[in-house]
Amino acid sequence: MKTIVSTQTNDVTIDTEGPFTMIGEKINPTGRKRLAAALTEGDLDYVVDLAVRQVDAGADILDVNVGVPGVDEAKLMGEVVGAVTDAVDVPLCIDSPSHESVGAGVAACGGRPLINSVNGEEASMSAILPIVKEYDAAVIGLLLDEDGIPETAAARVAVATKIIDRAASLGIPLENIVIDPLVLTVGAASDAGRVTLDTIAKLTAEYGVNINLGASNVSFGLPDRHTLNQAFLGLAMGAGASCAITDVAKLAPTIRAADLLRGRDAHGMRYIKYFRAHTPKDD
Repeated sequence: MKTIVSTQTNDVTIDTEGPFTMIGEKINPTGRKRLAAALTEGDLDYVVDLAVRQVDAGADILDVNVGVPGVDEAKLMGEVVGAVTDAVDVPLCIDSPSHESVGAGVAACGGRPLINSVNGEEASMSAILPIVKEYDAAVIGLLLDEDGIPETAAARVAVATKIIDRAASLGIPLENIVIDPLVLTVGAASDAGRVTLDTIAKLTAEYGVNINLGASNVSFGLPDRHTLNQAFLGLAMGAGASCAITDVAKLAPTIRAADLLRGRDAHGMRYIKYFRAHTPKDD
């Protein structure tokens, strides 16, 4: 299945049968004090620098979240999206639980963005899905609802069904929906990774949709997080995940290698091109 997002001049296809799509996570102030301060102060130069560095590292899409206390989030979202789209030619993932902020970001994009996100709660579906329909956007569906994140793969798939059915009732096609099965830290529940992998496998078999991950959540609170993130990402790609919101600079080598090993990189050209561009050269 192909989910197409775009700028005014550049299309990116998230493809269940193609190379893995990397969504840069850095324009999100959660846990990033410098970015939170820059957004509060209206320092868009710093935000643009984050955007450029992620694209240089290999990001196909950029997540944009401006949620800091005390700002007019919708206004700031429009300003940040405008600044980022002027600086880089990659599609954006408009990230906010606020439908006003999502609407402002989508309107400022000038292309076809990915919206992050809707979930199975009635309030979320009622607020976000009409925006998805209005702008013919793509959307990430998070597998949680009024009862929280289900503990089993079958229950998570049931939430996916609820989101997909509601979207279909509005005329939103399946290819415009990317499902995020959600992953919790294995530090709190040792079977958290397995449940997510099982959910990915079930979603792939039942719907064939594109599947997104916030892969770094799996390692929260544990030592050597990078190794855990690498291992989980490889397993998830094998199970059927097709994109991730992640630290591209750290995980692009793993992703390029996994694509090559899965037969998603003809003649290893993407792998070779990446390492030629990112391996330091001797003076």
